[in-house]
Amino acid sequence: MRPASGKVELNAPAPDFTLPDFEGREVTLSSFQGRQRVLLVFDRGFT
Repeated sequence: MRPASGKVELNAPAPDFTLPDFEGREVTLSSFQGRQRVLLVFDRGFT
């Protein structure tokens, strides 16, 4: 994984990124293009 490259501007498209899901499989944001989605982010420090 690459480190974050900076802030996302308000109302700008999200940059494409890949993260592991809860089973360790890589999921890329662009794989959801054209579908409705909700992005939830949890800080592992709170889990």
